[in-house]
Amino acid sequence: MFFRTLASRYSLSNLPAHATPRLRLAPLVQADAEAVQALTADPAITGVVDFLPEPFTLDHARRLIGRRKPRKDCFLGAKADGVLVAVIGLHLRGEHAVEIGYWVGGAARGRGYGTEAVSGAVAILRKRFPHRFIVAECRPENTASRGLLIKAGFRDTGDEGHRPGRRIFSLDPA
Repeated sequence: MFFRTLASRYSLSNLPAHATPRLRLAPLVQADAEAVQALTADPAITGVVDFLPEPFTLDHARRLIGRRKPRKDCFLGAKADGVLVAVIGLHLRGEHAVEIGYWVGGAARGRGYGTEAVSGAVAILRKRFPHRFIVAECRPENTASRGLLIKAGFRDTGDEGHRPGRRIFSLDPA
C-alpha cells in the first residue's frame, strides 16, 4: 500500500472518475477513440491546440489516449448524458505543478461545459496532488478560454507561458 500511495504522487494513472451536476469525467479509454476523433477533428480545435495534427484521425485519437501505465500525461473525457463534450488534458510538470488544458466540442461551446469540466478536473487533481500548483496556458486574446479559467478560480500570473504568445494562469496549492 505504501508504494502504491507513493507512486500515485508521481503519476496520473488510475485517476478516479468524478461527477459534476451535468458531467461525468473519467480517463479516456480506447473505446472512446471514435468520439475523441469526431469531437477533435475540428479546425477550431486543431488550429489552437499546438500538439494536435490537422487532420485529426482515428489513429491520432488512439495515440492520444495511449495505454494504461504509469504516466505523466492523462486525458479525461467529459461526457453529458453519455456523449463526449470536452477533453481535459492533465500533465505533470516537475515536482510542484500540474498543467491542465482542454477543448470543448463545437455543439457544446457556450453552455458552461468547459468551466464545469475544468472545475471537475481540478477537484480530481486536488485530491491526488494537494500540494501542487495547477497551471494553464492561454492566449490573452482568447476571451472565452480566459473567461473559463477565471470562472474556474485561476488567476493570470502575468508570466509568459512556454508556448509562444501564451500567458500562465495558476491555482495555488490547496
